[in-house]
Amino acid sequence: MKRDTLAKLGLALMVMLIAVSMIVYPEPSFQAAERGLSIWWSIVLPALLPFFIAAEMLMELGVVHFMGVLAEPLMRPVFNVPGTGSFTFAMGVASGYPLGAALSARLKDSKLATKTEAERLMCFCNTSDPLFMTGAVAVGMFKRPDLTGIIMGAHYLSALVVGVLLRFWRRNDPPSQPIPTGSGFIVTRAYRAMRKAQRESPKTFGEALGDSVKRSVNTLLAILGFMVLFSVVFELLKMAGIASAISRGLSAIVPEAILPPALHDALVSGIFELTIGTATAASAQAPLVVKVAVCSAIIAWSGLSVHAQVAAVIQPSGMSVLPYSLARFF
Repeated sequence: MKRDTLAKLGLALMVMLIAVSMIVYPEPSFQAAERGLSIWWSIVLPALLPFFIAAEMLMELGVVHFMGVLAEPLMRPVFNVPGTGSFTFAMGVASGYPLGAALSARLKDSKLATKTEAERLMCFCNTSDPLFMTGAVAVGMFKRPDLTGIIMGAHYLSALVVGVLLRFWRRNDPPSQPIPTGSGFIVTRAYRAMRKAQRESPKTFGEALGDSVKRSVNTLLAILGFMVLFSVVFELLKMAGIASAISRGLSAIVPEAILPPALHDALVSGIFELTIGTATAASAQAPLVVKVAVCSAIIAWSGLSVHAQVAAVIQPSGMSVLPYSLARFF
């Protein structure tokens, strides 16, 4: 109880410090908030909203049940998750952060996965989107389209490795039951499961579409809040010299042969925010191979801003963000 009280007191003091800093430095805070809002409006909203709505509608229409039956023979033995996790993985890879985590929580809420299975899923299904890695990083920041395969390959292969290793995490927890489909050819059973889910859904198409849009917009508004908040916090940390202090600490710990000093600021920026970190790394005066490696590390970590977004979308489902953060670090 005492530890919990101290933690809440420390959190309250931290929030008060941020609020006071915003009052003392209103212009930099406003510019940082405006920058976060601009990124959300021009990149995140148009990129994620259609995918969020499509994913919600596909779940309402029973497509997740169809894919769950088809992928059960693969997902269960390899990743120790139900076949419905294949839907989460496919949508997560296509759309990027934090849709994989949001869909993992939806599977738990729909009783298609247990809490442990949903936490396993979000650890390797919540990935960066291909458009960011190709268009923004390889082409936009590095001006090198030939780096696309290296950056994407490293990212998705590492996610799959994490997924395979996590099959042993809490492996004694009771698994979810496969979707009952009877006997017959697997495609026939998958279609039967989808039709059964459609018949059991009490919603009309219009109701399902309306709920999907509302749920997607609410999630994206929460993401906006975290992007603006972390943009302001990181700007205040830079002004207070804390970011520079962390960078100097890296210089003392990590040998220059492994990480050149020119990339320390990029790595520190990437701890907090994905886009700023990768852009800083790409423009640094350092060997190309090291810059690409640092960018890959930042994309994999995804930034504390994304971690906060994940925590926001999974919290109503009672899931913990700790496994996700540890998996991102690994």
